[in-house]
Amino acid sequence: MTQVQGNAAPNAAPGDKTGLGRLIGAGLLLVGLVLLALGAYLGPYTYATSTPGKLTVETCTVDYKYRSSTSSSSRKKTKTRWCYGTFTADDGSAKDLNAELKSDALHQRGYVIEAIKTGDTSYQLDHGWVGAIAVGCAWFFGALISLAIGTFGAVTGFVSGRSTGQGLFRTCLVLVGVGVVGLVVSLLVAFFV
Repeated sequence: MTQVQGNAAPNAAPGDKTGLGRLIGAGLLLVGLVLLALGAYLGPYTYATSTPGKLTVETCTVDYKYRSSTSSSSRKKTKTRWCYGTFTADDGSAKDLNAELKSDALHQRGYVIEAIKTGDTSYQLDHGWVGAIAVGCAWFFGALISLAIGTFGAVTGFVSGRSTGQGLFRTCLVLVGVGVVGLVVSLLVAFFV
């Protein structure tokens, strides 16, 4: 018996891109899940597991760094304010004589800053639960954008010619809009807290 080997099916379009679109959609779904996990970790989880306290300032400095931009003649200068001093936990469980904290302003010696200890030697300004939840929500709404686009891509391959694709497209478009608005509001809340 002989086998006949032929070409692909006559109705298959050459260069069919739906498989690639579905792969990209699956990748965006994975990115969205990672963003959700990061948001939960960097927002509420970090704040809940941190140690609240106060940093008594000994000195504050400004660290200048230069970044080169696309043109070789212009360099951008960034400055970061650091305050150094003694961190004392509110419950008395921790005391660090050499604590350093990225600050929003330069403070005089003896000034007390509300801070949280997030690791062995890492400290942050204490923005309370509102700040922690705003950071978590910013990551969540960023993930929502990725998840909505990824779902559309994984289901349709980024081809929306059919009626089911049109309905899914509208739903995903609404979710992307909600994600963008939520992300902007969350970032504003996190910035102004």
